[in-house]
This record gives sequence, structure tokens and C-alpha cells, in this order.
Amino acid sequence: MSAAPHAALSSTPLELDGERTAKLIPALAIALSAFALFALQLPLLGYPLLVGGLVWALLLDRALAQDLLLIGVGIAIVSTTSVEADVSWPSFIRIGIVLGAAVLVPFLIDRFVYRRRAVRFPWRSREKKTRLELLYLFAVPALGWAILPFYFIRSGAYENWPNIENASELARFFVGVNAVGTWDELFFICTCFALLRRHFPVWQANLLQATIFVSFLWELGYRSWGPLLTIPFALLQGYLFSRTRSLGYVLIVHLLFDAIVFLAIVHAHHRDWIPIFVY
Repeated sequence: MSAAPHAALSSTPLELDGERTAKLIPALAIALSAFALFALQLPLLGYPLLVGGLVWALLLDRALAQDLLLIGVGIAIVSTTSVEADVSWPSFIRIGIVLGAAVLVPFLIDRFVYRRRAVRFPWRSREKKTRLELLYLFAVPALGWAILPFYFIRSGAYENWPNIENASELARFFVGVNAVGTWDELFFICTCFALLRRHFPVWQANLLQATIFVSFLWELGYRSWGPLLTIPFALLQGYLFSRTRSLGYVLIVHLLFDAIVFLAIVHAHHRDWIPIFVY
């Protein structure tokens, strides 16, 4: 007699898989809204996807809707301005304010409205890095040196970044490359990926955050066959964060790569500058 109520309350593996699949639909809508807004530049498609995904999530699961709202708020804030590379002072300040708000607003909502700590920026974990993880830090700049000049110059993608003419522009470009790289990890990994991981397995959450990440990088300038580089990079950053639980580690990886990005783009515009590449 007592077993029947207990059985009614339990869920079968098939039912759990069905619930997870249903939750994927609004999460995918949010990710595709970023693709529409950033990569395709189609707000009439992107905003309905964003709102529709949030409404669908609210009908399915309140906790999922709360987390997708934070991601959606960040996406919506970024979509208010163009993030195409520009080192002029007005663009430098405008993009900095917008990207800063896209991280800060979800963080503040999480802390002071939801009263929790789902969005965190864990600088280091207590676990020691493996030998492979340490070796990867040395491999990153070497891989960037071998791949990035070939990509930027052969594809012509370097023209999506401004031609640097003076020391002031060079300094702003250097700061901008590193600031955007830092922001990438704060928003795409510590915010989007971390929130998605509360509801989905690593591989699903990683694919969703990579869709948002790569769409942003396309608008930034990584076009032509750039996604062949940015998709693996975005997926690897999510995977490394899931393994190390360390913002410090993934940020060092990113900034090492971005150091080569900076040098390669400057060299592509001025072939007699920084002649250290083979392509």
C-alpha cells in the first residue's frame, strides 16, 4: 500500500531525459538569439528568439528561466552597440562601458535580486594543475604564432581591425585586445557557461556557450574561415574551466593567445613591423 505513492513521486531515466531535452529548447533559443544579433545582425530575428526563449523557460522551469534571464540580459546589453574593432576614443569608451555593463548587471541581479552566488569569478582552484595543463600554457603562444598570421593575412580578416598609425592608437589597441579577452572569460565562461552548467551536462552547456562566444567573435572581426579557429578555442576554454574551476588559468591561456593576436594583426597591417612570423 505504501509503495504506490513513492513510485508516483519518482522519475524514470526516460522522464528525466525528456525534461532535460525540453529545457534545451529555450536555452538553444537564447544561444541562437546571440547568433542572430551578433553574427547575422538581424535584430528582428534575434530579439524574438531571446524573448521567446525566456518565456518558454518560464513555463518549463522557474530556476532555468532565472539563469537564462541573466544570460539574456548580457546578450541584450551587448547588442545595443557595434563591437566591431575600432580604436578611436569614442568607440573605445563606448564599447568598454557596454561590455562592462553586460557582466556587471547579471552579477548584480544574481547577488542582490536572486540573493545567491551562482555567478562567481573563482580566480584559482585548490587543485594543482596537471603537467598537461602547465605544458598547454607554453603551447598556446606557439600555436598562435604558427596559425594566426596565416589566418589573418591569407583570409584578409586583419582588415576587420583598424590600421594602427601612431603610438596612442597602438596603446589603445593593446589595451582593447586584452580587455576584450578578459571580458570573454568573465561573460562567456564565468557567466554563461557556469549558469548553463546548473541545468545541463558539460558538453551541452559548452556547445551553447560556444555558440554565443563565436557569434560575438564573428562580429568582432574573426570572419571568413575564422570559426574554424574560434569554435575549438571557445569549446576548449569551457572544457578547461570545467576541469580547473579557475578563472585565472583560462584567463592566462586567453591572454597568451591574445598577445599573439595583437602582434599578428599589427604585423599584417605593417609587414615591416614585428617580422617574427612565417606564413
